[in-house]
Amino acid sequence: MREHMHIIAIYLPRIYAFAKAITPLFILALLGCGQSDKQEGLLTLYISQPSNQVLEVVREGSDSPLLVQHVAEGKRPYIHPIIAPDGQGLLTEFQPSHHLHQTGLYWGLKEVNGRDFFMNWEADHWRRVDWQVHKESGDKVCWETYYEMLGEDNGVMMKERQLWEFSSTESTYEMDLLWTGEAQRELVMGEFYVGGLFLRMPWYKGIEGKAVNAAGQENQDAEQQRSNWLDLGLKVEGREDLAHVVIFDHPDNPGFPNPWRVDGELGIGPSRQILGDWHLSKGENVQFRYRIFCYTGDFDRNKVMEVWNKFATDY
Repeated sequence: MREHMHIIAIYLPRIYAFAKAITPLFILALLGCGQSDKQEGLLTLYISQPSNQVLEVVREGSDSPLLVQHVAEGKRPYIHPIIAPDGQGLLTEFQPSHHLHQTGLYWGLKEVNGRDFFMNWEADHWRRVDWQVHKESGDKVCWETYYEMLGEDNGVMMKERQLWEFSSTESTYEMDLLWTGEAQRELVMGEFYVGGLFLRMPWYKGIEGKAVNAAGQENQDAEQQRSNWLDLGLKVEGREDLAHVVIFDHPDNPGFPNPWRVDGELGIGPSRQILGDWHLSKGENVQFRYRIFCYTGDFDRNKVMEVWNKFATDY
């Protein structure tokens, strides 16, 4: 018996270390991150890491980032700026005067045991654990952020991971997000009109633009409505046509098709919380998967549906 215990004592830590090492790889395999489809038209990209606070995605032959992922220790992770695929105009806005808590493209839940991670994005609510680049260059690049969501007692309420994959053609982007939350205590995400993934584009009064969902409902008619996807097109500064960001909900997501927040300044995001309270037991995991598709020009329903069908069936 002692001999068996001795063997277990030797090998158990090694087994644990191996399992810990391959778990991210398993998740990456599910997402397809790090794999190259060699799709026609995809450009070569690389990730630059100018500091331990930011990651930049850059096209080969250029010094200007297409997007910047912020991974500061005392802030919620967020992506800003995202530049239009053809380089003309910004697709995100950071802390607009009408919503100072909105930070480009980000994730923030509401009413987590009464705690607000949507409005509050600094160190009293968020703690960085780690971040990692999984695929640094190629026609697809991939990175991951790992943060803790803190309670009033400074204890960890939830651990959250964001796994991102990004690819680009001359005229489009595709960004896939796999968000994973692990409850560190019994949690209730209370019913609210927003909460989860959210996008703030550069809106101002009088700007030409429109939000359209899969049912054809527009702007405030799309508010709180369930839909597979929502397309937001704005004539951002520096463009003669519209820049579009489409967010796709996934059939495997809890609550699918989820309702959408479309605020008065055309901030958008799908939210499971609109449907009512949802619960996580201590140690329980939940995942949400989304695709963000960027293009320019007129609203192109056929193209959006083509991307949606591929996303819904391939992932």
